[in-house]
Amino acid sequence: MHTILEYIKFIFKSTNQHGIHSPFVYELVTKCFYDKQYYEGYKIIAKYRSVLNNNKSVISVKDLGAGSKVLSTRSRKISNISKKAGITKKRAELLYRIVKYFQSTSILELGTSLGISTCALSLGNTNANIITIEGCPETASVAREQFKYFSLYNINLLVNEFDKEINTLTDNNFDLIYIDGNHQKEATINYFHSLLTCTNNDSLIIFDDIHWSKGMTEAWETIIQDSNVTLTIDTFYWGFVFFRKEQKKQHFKIRIN
Repeated sequence: MHTILEYIKFIFKSTNQHGIHSPFVYELVTKCFYDKQYYEGYKIIAKYRSVLNNNKSVISVKDLGAGSKVLSTRSRKISNISKKAGITKKRAELLYRIVKYFQSTSILELGTSLGISTCALSLGNTNANIITIEGCPETASVAREQFKYFSLYNINLLVNEFDKEINTLTDNNFDLIYIDGNHQKEATINYFHSLLTCTNNDSLIIFDDIHWSKGMTEAWETIIQDSNVTLTIDTFYWGFVFFRKEQKKQHFKIRIN
């Protein structure tokens, strides 16, 4: 019910490219978000997903966060995880375009799952260095095999709890951070604060499912008010956070078809 109410509010308050008065955001929306060009990377992402969708093997999933709204048992078919809990086709393609648009070279992902989103990140810039963290060993094992099968060699997959692994990454500087895991208010805010030292003026952090629950919406509201943040974009499913000091503080709600 929370998600439905938030979506209704979003529809009334959001805009498309015609309501944007920031050149940076206008360019991002028109040349990346709304880019209708077909890219060869999409074909590989689709094949990656197809292999998972046809994998009937059962694994034991260890949920360290809020868990899944659609899959409640620990024993799950890989195909079911891919079809019901994996990143959607449109969002995977958008993630690919975002990496391609910004030419991100140092990327961190929290929440590998089966690696569909990681595949999109990897293909968006094959020269990028990607660190992805997954808390479930069996899920990570499937993703690792997929990376090998599809020759995605620019990915470093770490199996650990997010908090523990983040503490070892404080000397890194990431162009792009994609957070798709845990989905709890306090944890999300803590990840944001812990990773601030790993960002620069041009960094982008993407938060998944910012209206997934009341707690996640509250976490998003806390993050956008942070003094380090100058620009945010709410696309309902994703929240984009920028740190561009040359830009005055602005918040946008933008519809993505």
